[in-house]
Amino acid sequence: MKSLVHKTLVVQLRTGDGHRLPVLAHLGYDAADPFALTVAFSHDGHVLARWTLDREMVGEGLSRPVGVGDVRLRPESRGMWDELRIELLGDCRPDGGRHRAVVFAWASAVDAFLRETYSVVRPGEEGIGVDDFLAELTAEG
Repeated sequence: MKSLVHKTLVVQLRTGDGHRLPVLAHLGYDAADPFALTVAFSHDGHVLARWTLDREMVGEGLSRPVGVGDVRLRPESRGMWDELRIELLGDCRPDGGRHRAVVFAWASAVDAFLRETYSVVRPGEEGIGVDDFLAELTAEG
């Protein structure tokens, strides 16, 4: 049975002057961590950032604004295209603000990726290996 899903998308990173720069988003899903999606953003062969996102939150972000912490998602329409706006807040800057990135992904491509993950582990059927988790904790001492 398939337990991993990978997809690479071209997304757009909003620059400081409001323009958009195309970057790659490498999405990953592993049934061993059924609640999480991973994304690595890259450009010119260099990884710019890696994030772990909540799978359910990403799905909800396609239809309504979600998130109040370091990750905020919301749907946006851009003419004929529906997008998922992803706002990521990073470490603090010396001026007291926080590093911030805003990325736009084609909503239907994100939805297709999510559907692939649902074929591996259906929503609501994510298992929590509590016994395995507790064994790991006690083994670490």
